[in-house]
Amino acid sequence: MLKWYTEMTKPEKRTYWACFSGWGLDAMDTQMYALAIPTLIALWGMTRGQAGVLGTTVLIMASLGGWIAGILADRYGRVRVLQITILWFSAFTLLSAFTNSFGQLMITRGLQGLGFGGEWAVGAVLISETIRPQVRGRAVGSLQAGWAVGYGVAVLLSTLIFSSLQPEWAWRVLFAIGILPTLLVLWIRRHIKEAPVFAQIRREHAADRPGIWAVFDRSTRVTTFKAILLTFGIYGGNYVMITWLPAYLKLVLHLSITNIGGYLAINILGSFAGAFLNGWMADRFGRRRTFIVIAFLQAIAVATYTLAPITLPVTLVLGFVLGTLQSGTAAGTGAYLAELFPTRIRASAQGLCGNAGRAIGAIMPAMVGVLSAKLELGAAMGMCACASYALVVIAALMLPETRGRDLSDVRVSAANSAGKAMQEEDMTAQRTDTALPR
Repeated sequence: MLKWYTEMTKPEKRTYWACFSGWGLDAMDTQMYALAIPTLIALWGMTRGQAGVLGTTVLIMASLGGWIAGILADRYGRVRVLQITILWFSAFTLLSAFTNSFGQLMITRGLQGLGFGGEWAVGAVLISETIRPQVRGRAVGSLQAGWAVGYGVAVLLSTLIFSSLQPEWAWRVLFAIGILPTLLVLWIRRHIKEAPVFAQIRREHAADRPGIWAVFDRSTRVTTFKAILLTFGIYGGNYVMITWLPAYLKLVLHLSITNIGGYLAINILGSFAGAFLNGWMADRFGRRRTFIVIAFLQAIAVATYTLAPITLPVTLVLGFVLGTLQSGTAAGTGAYLAELFPTRIRASAQGLCGNAGRAIGAIMPAMVGVLSAKLELGAAMGMCACASYALVVIAALMLPETRGRDLSDVRVSAANSAGKAMQEEDMTAQRTDTALPR
């Protein structure tokens, strides 16, 4: 099953683990906030609406940060910008530990979001350009398991810290630990080199500096808008659950800190498995079909989890399913977005499309906070998440199939129609089926 990893070269493996670690540490820093929401609500008297606004602020700033980092990566290199983004989000996670009000925390968390979005965009492009086409889906998709590992570390730290310290100190210590990802930068500086595809483009077109709005050029703008719709649906639904699940477990199911840690652990194990499931499906059946199937199943699982009168044991089982499908929808975006755009604007497009989807999708967690003032929290979560996953299906039907695509020869046409996409999908499947291991 992991034959694709054992066949990777040493530079590919180093790049893989650098991006895996970056994703994990990114998740650890980001999820610390979600785990601290119930404590901050109690200590500061924050409303659920304010808590939702804080989560939304991070995602909106992540959109801006992803675009900025992508533009810089297309101009100055993937590896250099990746290091800067890791240092950035680590520093502002630490500063969040010293805030004393909703307004102060909104500033530090917003600035942290710039680095959060930038790290994801640049890391996804770097690994996509480094891994060979036949296994790109599995390699890049499995990186989502790094998010599950980072989330798991955050839950473990939260459980230990909140069990050992008073709440007014525990959340500060939790945020202060967010400085640790800076150690990864030292290793990246020593071991990671630029992707061959990007290095070749830089040598052949050294004077070419794409403009800020290059992703909206006539040849790419239609693909750009469709890709944003896809990521909007993916992250809108996923962030509803990621942002509000800890609060749902405590405020609705009335679980203790220890029990919440156990429930989240099951969810995180599902997320770990989902990253590998998506990668296998994407390389075996195609990118588009994988998005459609997983999003459809995710909508059913979320509706059952939040709207149906289920028992606690069933909730535990569904927690694993939710984690698997959440990770499954998000895991496919890294490779897919990279395959949609040419090298000269790939990082810019990845940063914009991936993180614009996060920003627009950030409406959904905020909407949950607003709707929960009139509806039950579970009902608000279910409605917003299911609507988001419906958009994933619509966007996937409009975009082309890219399985097995050579990133050094990507050409994007503004005239991509659904019919042309289906035709391209079938042709790609015929070309790559013999090259893919069963």
